[in-house]
Amino acid sequence: MVMTAHNFAGKDVEEVRRYWNKRPCNLRHSPSPVGSRQYFDEVEARKYFVEPHIPLFAEFPRWRGKKVLEIGCGIGTDTINFARAGAKVTAVDLSDESLRLARQRAEVFGLEAQIAFIQANAESLSDYVPVEPYDLVYSFGVIHHTPHPEKVISQIRRYMRQGSLFKFMVYHKLSWKVLWILLKYGKGAWWKLDEFVAAWSEAQSGCPVTYSYTRVGLGELLRGMHLGKVWIDHIFPYSIPEYLCYEYKKVWYFNMLPKNVFRALERRFGWHLCAEAMLYE
Repeated sequence: MVMTAHNFAGKDVEEVRRYWNKRPCNLRHSPSPVGSRQYFDEVEARKYFVEPHIPLFAEFPRWRGKKVLEIGCGIGTDTINFARAGAKVTAVDLSDESLRLARQRAEVFGLEAQIAFIQANAESLSDYVPVEPYDLVYSFGVIHHTPHPEKVISQIRRYMRQGSLFKFMVYHKLSWKVLWILLKYGKGAWWKLDEFVAAWSEAQSGCPVTYSYTRVGLGELLRGMHLGKVWIDHIFPYSIPEYLCYEYKKVWYFNMLPKNVFRALERRFGWHLCAEAMLYE
């Protein structure tokens, strides 16, 4: 069962934009008034508590004084941390509602001067963002939500030079979450796996496009670039009803596992396929 880059090719990117406008990613990570400083602080704390590998992956301090292009900034959690660390950031997103909140976030923390926000379809990025080299192109959990991910990769190469780094995360096909979706919602109907994964990949059901990749598929996606370090991380262990109430109660079978065993599972069957890539010399 191989995931190609064409399963969702017939989808309209406008449908993707409407989906993320309806509920930007991590919007409900805080019960505080949306747009307040407390809200943004709580969103960040919750995001990095549940996904502690993100700051380690992004290496925010490493990019001090560097130019960062973020593809799919959402409401700006990572964006703000790149800027706090001293990077000059160009942050792109398809969703105008997500960008509205990201801009508000930058204003709340006084970082507007370090961030340029641009609404853009990443499949045709050069139509929106002037082509120039960046030290880092960063995209966490975004490229797999566009109908033609290979077009995004082609565009990203235009913003890199020798020495530039592309750090990104896409969803891992051979993961615990894919198995859980297949069993819980697909009732074992593996021939409809792509459809089920798309529908249940996010907190809000019905995502129109969600690709998932094996390591081999990742290499195929990145044709024309050198794929460097690749690693797997993140299994969400918490019971959903409690989590929605901001309580962190682990599902019983994960609660039984020693921490080192759970980490071993994450590194083999995690949902996040993280990678670094560079241009060929």
